[in-house]
Amino acid sequence: MSRLTQFLVDYGQPLVFASVLVEQLGLPIPALPVLLAAGALAATGKFNLLLGILLTTLACIIADLLWFYLGRYRGNRVLNFLCKISLEPDSCVRRTQNVFTRYGLRGIAIAKFVPGMSTVAPPLAGMSGLPVSRFLLADGSGSVLYAGILLGLGFVFSKQIDQIGAAISQIGGSALELIGLVAAIFIAYKFWQRRVLIKELRTARISVAELHGMVNAGQKPVILDMRSQAELQRDPSIIQGAVHLLVDEVEKRRHEFPRDRDIVVYCSCPNEATAARVSLMLQRHGFTRVRPLLGGLDAWREQNYPLDIAPSVLVSAVAPASPALDPVSAHFQPTPQSSPGDRAHPHEHHSTSH
Repeated sequence: MSRLTQFLVDYGQPLVFASVLVEQLGLPIPALPVLLAAGALAATGKFNLLLGILLTTLACIIADLLWFYLGRYRGNRVLNFLCKISLEPDSCVRRTQNVFTRYGLRGIAIAKFVPGMSTVAPPLAGMSGLPVSRFLLADGSGSVLYAGILLGLGFVFSKQIDQIGAAISQIGGSALELIGLVAAIFIAYKFWQRRVLIKELRTARISVAELHGMVNAGQKPVILDMRSQAELQRDPSIIQGAVHLLVDEVEKRRHEFPRDRDIVVYCSCPNEATAARVSLMLQRHGFTRVRPLLGGLDAWREQNYPLDIAPSVLVSAVAPASPALDPVSAHFQPTPQSSPGDRAHPHEHHSTSH
């Protein structure tokens, strides 16, 4: 019996609980290898499978409840923190919001199996106002499923896992050192990539005061709201005159954007990560007057600058969206129903919409 196997036999239960708790709290220490190894030990009768499922579920619920209440009472501050420590700033939040939009409560269970999303899902659920009882039901079900599947895979493929463990033991510490080196290089690359992106942003961003001045001067900049659909439903306010698009739609619809006007992009993540990516993508396609908005919607709101309600939210409240009601086409290709004069009086539009 290898030293690693003996260690798992002696300390398997607290190790399973600690590894899952640490991972669910957001630290980049995967619990997958520990759960698979514990499942393999269960197949030989050296680990209690049911107790392992219970401990894994308990660790998940403890960590998730902590994030749930942080999201409930700290809101965007928690998401800002998660974006700052993430190797993929903003994308983890956006993917999780999209899962919630598509699957609802089932998204909490689905997020358990996606790296990064399992930490983001509970605070988003807390921010949405979801009752804690419903959250516990969905999260508990997902946690049991997560524990059962991973420990079960270890149980079923115990022989193959034993062979892998034996091979690593024969190679010795050099194998673990190589794995650690590759992981360190990957993390360093992602942080370097992120710093380069942020550095480019610092020289290219536009402030909310500048944007407000451009609008008041009649320059008619194109303003793109790049928040997820779930975030838009939670907070339907957009900057006055802005058009909401999903990230995937920008590539498909960029031919509709005018090249003779300034384009300002904003999102809802620290460092304007999504806005930066969209801006850089448009620049690669020849749009030279495109910049992310410093501080995004929050900075605009803090200055009490005018806001609108997203047209897609108003349309969905009365009828399914159709080409005739497409807010993007109406914004860039004015029709009699959406003339420049109409857009100059957003408050009159609101009164008729409601």
